[in-house]
Amino acid sequence: MTTKVFRSPSKYIQGKGAINHIGEHIEHLGKKPLILSDEVVWGIVGSSVTNSLSEKGIDYHFVEFNGEASMNEVNRIVEEGKANDADFVVGIGGGKILDTAKAVASGLDSNIVIVPSAASTDAPTSALSVIYTDEGVFESYMFFHKNPDLVLVDTAVIAKAPARLFSSGIADAMATWIEARATIKSNGNAMAGGKPTIAAQAIAQACEDTLFNYGVPAYKAVQKGVVTEHVEAVVEANTLLSGLGFESGGLAGAHAIHNGFTVLDGDIHHLTHGEKVAYGTLVQLVLELHPEDELEDYIDFYKALDLPTTLKDMHLENVSYEDLLKVGAAATKQGETIENLSTDITAEDVANAIITVDQLSKLV
Repeated sequence: MTTKVFRSPSKYIQGKGAINHIGEHIEHLGKKPLILSDEVVWGIVGSSVTNSLSEKGIDYHFVEFNGEASMNEVNRIVEEGKANDADFVVGIGGGKILDTAKAVASGLDSNIVIVPSAASTDAPTSALSVIYTDEGVFESYMFFHKNPDLVLVDTAVIAKAPARLFSSGIADAMATWIEARATIKSNGNAMAGGKPTIAAQAIAQACEDTLFNYGVPAYKAVQKGVVTEHVEAVVEANTLLSGLGFESGGLAGAHAIHNGFTVLDGDIHHLTHGEKVAYGTLVQLVLELHPEDELEDYIDFYKALDLPTTLKDMHLENVSYEDLLKVGAAATKQGETIENLSTDITAEDVANAIITVDQLSKLV
């Protein structure tokens, strides 16, 4: 019999000012958290966090993130956590900080609290991390035995983060239904380790509907640093709906092609995860043989969000076909999630679709 699996965090909290009450939300998870963040994020939320912890009498150990979600960084922080008697982990920041925090909690065999500083990826709710080399090249997915114990999302903090990160989160979330439906169609496995559930399908579909309906007005609000109902809806889609939808629905071509792009050198590394996923999503749509008007709907939407839709936008206007074949080879290597789209796709197919997206986008 086919096994279906659905995974989720134990608790999800979202709202303006939520971080001001972090102490009461985490006091039952341990005695001394290791807090992982970076200088910029900690400068924004540090006083709110420490005041709340102080009110609850919670001691903590702070570790500054070095910038890359690599195993060397994970191992460094695990050792620091052990040396300072930390018994659970709180990750506060962007996607790579959160991925690192989850891996550190696994290394410490402890509870994990995730506090995203931007709605920029669907990483917060999942029981996996994306691991890179110290140089930023995709290395592997790292899977954990449980999802976060708490995901705490302060929408006031999210709205003050750069609007580009918010747009990137929409791009990452837009891949959710596109990849999940490909997984369902191919009878593939979700990242959770089984077949997609009805619940995961419904959540993934709701994610795309929410983004198409509210994404542009939410992006405009965040450009001014304000929270509206559109922003609240899209933050939930970027974080909760996308996180549950991808993990229990499945990844396919969009993220595999993102991973392929990481093998290239140059300014493409200045793009965010979501920006590369945006282009990868368009490439998957081309590989799937969708009608031109449907492709144009996605391209128009991405352009309204200032997301890359051409090779020039990707800093690849001078890329060689040989380099695009390298992207295709990495995206189609054995074990990559593009297998949930089709096992027949070749490196050449990917390279050709990358070029086709560029040509189509120039016409829209």
